Order: sequence, then C-alpha cells, then structure tokens
Amino acid sequence: MTAEGMTSVSVSYEIRRQLNTIRTTSGHRSVNDLLEDMIRTYKMLKLRGEIDKLQSRIKEHLDIDVHHLAERLNMSPFKV
Repeated sequence: MTAEGMTSVSVSYEIRRQLNTIRTTSGHRSVNDLLEDMIRTYKMLKLRGEIDKLQSRIKEHLDIDVHHLAERLNMSPFKV
C-alpha cells in the first residue's frame, strides 16, 4: 500500500486520496459519512455473527427453539 521511503505525512495523503476515491464511487457526501457507514456495517456484521453463534450454542445445548424461547420470555410478568 505504501512505497518505501514514504513519510507518515505522505501516507496520510495517500490514505485520504484512497478514501476520497471510495467516497466518490460509493455516493457518500463526506469521508466521515463513509467511515461511519463502514464502522456501522462492520459492527452489525460482527453482532450478527455473535447472534448466530449464540443461537447455535443454545440450540446445541438445550435442543429448544430459540425463537419460541424468546417469545416465552417476552410473555413473562418479570422484566427480562
């Protein structure tokens, strides 16, 4: 990504240029919007992976329907 002999300032300019290119092609208004969208997408994918892993572990250990369990917990008179 960087050439030998590039300083931290020139790396920053190169990163900025690449981010602006991505921003332009993806239709974001600013680099900040692009970065926020990338971070949000990353967090959602990571969270989705954790949810899937949790569901499979619950199903594996308890052999129950996770969605049915969630519905039952929502009907509980106690706060969950």
